Amino acid sequence: MTLQLKPIHPVFGAQASGVDLTRPLTDADRHAINAAMNEHAVLVWRGQPLTPQQQIDFAKSFGPLDIGLKRVFKRKERLEDERLIDISNVDAEGNVARRDSPKNLSNFANQLWHSDSSFMNPRAAYSMLHCVIKPSWGGNTEFADLRAAYDTLDTRTKAEIQDLKAEHFALHTRLLLGDDAYTDDQKKEIPPAVWPLVDSHPGSGRKVLFVGVHARQVLGWPTAESRMYLQDLLEHATQRERVYVHEWQVGDLVIWDNRATLHRGRRYDVAERRELRRTTINDTPEALLMAA
Repeated sequence: MTLQLKPIHPVFGAQASGVDLTRPLTDADRHAINAAMNEHAVLVWRGQPLTPQQQIDFAKSFGPLDIGLKRVFKRKERLEDERLIDISNVDAEGNVARRDSPKNLSNFANQLWHSDSSFMNPRAAYSMLHCVIKPSWGGNTEFADLRAAYDTLDTRTKAEIQDLKAEHFALHTRLLLGDDAYTDDQKKEIPPAVWPLVDSHPGSGRKVLFVGVHARQVLGWPTAESRMYLQDLLEHATQRERVYVHEWQVGDLVIWDNRATLHRGRRYDVAERRELRRTTINDTPEALLMAA
């Protein structure tokens, strides 16, 4: 079979079928998926019971894998392969974590609108999240289209942001949530990255309003004015008519393009077990070449 797509939102996103992700991709499959990502930015696959290794193999088809904040935290991990990012409320011993645990702090930070690894250079391209165990309620993931966010800006704002750049910092969300227990060495591990507020997506050529909670400063602006301005842009980007809400089913794999979307997790009972696995690829020339 060949890739089949069914739109899931008026602005972006599609449900994908016709390709078995548990098996190695052909070049034709990979090119078709990449073309679909360039158009839709989010693809939802149902009924894909991937093993950890199958998920890694699938992700590697599109580029080198990124481990994100593991560079900073260097904590004991539950999953053996560091390229798998454990999006769960489960501690290293396999137990549901305490409400005030570092694991749940990360979960709360994930409930803020962000693009994965926008605080790095290279930043993340595709992220792929696989559902293993879902809670009885909540825990949805929401996505916002940054291409549509730019398209719907007023003319004055488009002109105002055309040449502006913002600094993205890895620990900004953690500091916002009251977690300041980081050493100077940890803070230096991932220095801030700078990205233009108006970017062009390399696959589609569409302009993007590249904002998110990791962005803490407009270069050259006073901090207070800068942060309020970034908040206004973020509110615009995440208007409900440009948001797709994904209700997880076990076996789902959702792929999104961090260069074209924001996402956030939603609240659930953190005393109830929830397990998802994420793989993420870096936005490098190698990744672009492999996915072309």
